[in-house]
Amino acid sequence: MQTTLLRIGTRGSALALAQAEETRARLMEAHGLPADAFLIVPIATTGDRIQDRPLSEAGGKGLFTKELEEALLDGRIDIAVHSSKDMPTVLPEGLHLSAFLPREDVRDGFIGRGGVKLLDLPEAATIGSSSLRRQALIRRLRPDLKVTTFRGNVQTRLRKLEEGIVDGTLLANAGLRRLHLDSAITELLPLDRFPPAPGQGAICIESRIGATDVDAMLAPINHQATFEALACERAFLAALDGSCRTPIAGHATIVGGRLSFRGLILRPDGQEAHEVVDEGPAAEAARIGRRAGETVRSQAGAAFFEGWS
Repeated sequence: MQTTLLRIGTRGSALALAQAEETRARLMEAHGLPADAFLIVPIATTGDRIQDRPLSEAGGKGLFTKELEEALLDGRIDIAVHSSKDMPTVLPEGLHLSAFLPREDVRDGFIGRGGVKLLDLPEAATIGSSSLRRQALIRRLRPDLKVTTFRGNVQTRLRKLEEGIVDGTLLANAGLRRLHLDSAITELLPLDRFPPAPGQGAICIESRIGATDVDAMLAPINHQATFEALACERAFLAALDGSCRTPIAGHATIVGGRLSFRGLILRPDGQEAHEVVDEGPAAEAARIGRRAGETVRSQAGAAFFEGWS
């Protein structure tokens, strides 16, 4: 009988489980091992249980990671699989992001009831989104639209859309593709108008610092370009003290060892925004992201951030 070599912690949503399954499949292929060598352990998180209010009011991004990190620290699991955009910039002592899987498409998908596109929605139509970034970008593009907070997993949001609670919603194309639900998308929104959240489309793996046996198992499935791009985006976020209260977009790409980054910060009403672009060697990803964050913070001025926290 095969002995379990690695316990993979994950949230229990369909998307989270799909991401854990992808991680297991890549580990199986990398090491030539059967499925039962890697046990998937679903763990309920506070963020999954809170559905009646925005996460920014309940405690922020850490609500999706707290219970998984507790299980890591007390040894119930060996790794935790996360959506990178859900990860706080500061991790608990003793834990680190040790691997990233190859990144999916980073774009947002707009799903309009009846197949209507975002720019074609009638005046005062209602858009549902739980993301402050998406809400601000919608208000920037279509200030006439009504934007309402829209919580729940992917399937719940699609059902609410079908029931006519809203006229449209936005979801990450990456998540829809992993669930084989991307056929629901009315249109993929262009990156110049709808830049993604830092980390969007990337699956990250968190583990205990110093667990060399775990590090050795993860090394073959780590995608270095994604690792470096996320180092830049997370450094940008950290320089801005980014959280669920701040509408922030950031996207790094790497070609031929060179990293290009674009970041954007917005007021929640979308009526003021500041953009930064930067580039440099991919090996200096974190420094580039931190510099970009400091640059855009200086451009915006202290008054821009008042009321964010």
